[in-house]
Amino acid sequence: MENEKVSEEILSEMSTPGDGPAAAVEERAPGAGDEAEISDPALLLAQITAERDRLKQEKDELQDLLQRRQADFENSRKRAERERADASEYGAMDAISAVLPVLDDFELALKAAPAGEDALADYIKGTELIYQRFLDILKKRGLEPMESVGKTFDPMLHHAIQMADNGEGAESVVLEEFQRGYFYKGKLLRPAVVKVSGKQ
Repeated sequence: MENEKVSEEILSEMSTPGDGPAAAVEERAPGAGDEAEISDPALLLAQITAERDRLKQEKDELQDLLQRRQADFENSRKRAERERADASEYGAMDAISAVLPVLDDFELALKAAPAGEDALADYIKGTELIYQRFLDILKKRGLEPMESVGKTFDPMLHHAIQMADNGEGAESVVLEEFQRGYFYKGKLLRPAVVKVSGKQ
């Protein structure tokens, strides 16, 4: 009887869930734990790849920004150098323009004085010398007188205030110069005031 009672107790312990050797076997059953260990490296790799891509995009954007900033700086430097060169080259342009009326007065004085009178011969000669000397000084600094009479009228270089028929049928030809035009180192300083041939 005692043996039967012990057997019944053993069977009872084995059949109770969560206890005994069977429960231990169930707790260590393969499956869930192994899958977690396999999926974690894949997730980690995906995170590392995403971070790498983000950093690469940031690097590319910063590199592009740096290149554009360098290009802007280079353009600004070249523009500043060009403006500085222009200021040096044409810095005296306003000063020379301011003395052009003096040249005009000389030319008017030379035209007004009769060349045939002995009393004015020395005056004319002296005035011519002063005018020529003054003109030479300005030429050395870049002033270039414009030749207009006989040339084709150019609205960019000439300012027409009169129009007349020259009897030869040619139109848009400068017949007379009332005020000379000038260039300064190849750049227009003042247009010439002229009379142009054409039908009125």
